[in-house]
Amino acid sequence: YSVKRLGKFRGVHRSERVCCCPCLDNTSPPHLTVVLTSASPTTSSPGIPDSHIILMLSDDMACNPRNPTSAQIFNNRDRHVQIYPDDVEVDYRDSEVTVENFFRVLTDRLPEGTPRSKRLMSDEHSNILVYLTGHGGDGFLKFQDTEEMNAMELADVFQQMHEKKRYNELLFMIDTCQAGSMVLPIKSPNIIGVGSSTVGQDSLSHHGDQEIGVYVIDRWTYYTLDFLEQVRPNSQAKLNELFRVYSTADIRSTPQYSNLKLFQSRPINKILITDFFGSVRQTVLYNEGPVEPAPVGQTLEDDLLMLVPANLEMVTQLPF
Repeated sequence: YSVKRLGKFRGVHRSERVCCCPCLDNTSPPHLTVVLTSASPTTSSPGIPDSHIILMLSDDMACNPRNPTSAQIFNNRDRHVQIYPDDVEVDYRDSEVTVENFFRVLTDRLPEGTPRSKRLMSDEHSNILVYLTGHGGDGFLKFQDTEEMNAMELADVFQQMHEKKRYNELLFMIDTCQAGSMVLPIKSPNIIGVGSSTVGQDSLSHHGDQEIGVYVIDRWTYYTLDFLEQVRPNSQAKLNELFRVYSTADIRSTPQYSNLKLFQSRPINKILITDFFGSVRQTVLYNEGPVEPAPVGQTLEDDLLMLVPANLEMVTQLPF
């Protein structure tokens, strides 16, 4: 990732990520596992630091009394990969996970004084992954069992992001029942939307953990992560290769895609997976004039002496 400007060097694009699990009930471990694994900088985001990931969790399953491995969450029943480390950074949790806050993060209409860690610091150079998972239906996704996010509202927010130049390219992925109904209304340019199931279909879980008596991961995300675990920061794998993984026989639903004709920046078979899931970025050199060298003879001691207030007695020798 890089979009930082250092001297006359300026990065082309950077990767940002917004992962949200708004469901709140005893059957939510599969959804929580999905979003935690998707947000993890080590499992599926090589090269993307936590500072570029906004993680929203509506429930703390790690500390749930039913969890036999307290303060730990695994993405499969074999418990090989711990996806809830001690240093996990949850930016929005519990009552903070609302439709309003989710939309405010995407559009950067947050209250004054909101810390940088809770903001999506994106611009026209940013490639953004928006990953949603939870319980949904035809045209909605449930938030906290108290409100719903409407598909048309989400499409409007994406259009606002386009008008405000909040992204260069955006990949929207959603794992929920009838996920296609959340994808089809999107008409903004340079957005690829993919849902785990089409309208009228359920999204099913992959396998469960008999000790806790619940499923631990959904089928669509299981095969997504199985593919991403093979991706390295310098990988040349393309986005269409990921889409080929979604076999109806494996995920037991039909994936739904947005109108790919609206993605005009480049063909889908030219889009690197690492453009959204982490990568090693290159920089482009712009001719913005020479970088002026420091004045001859200027040293750290000179700089420190300049900081001494005029009304204080000047020291003749610094202790170094």
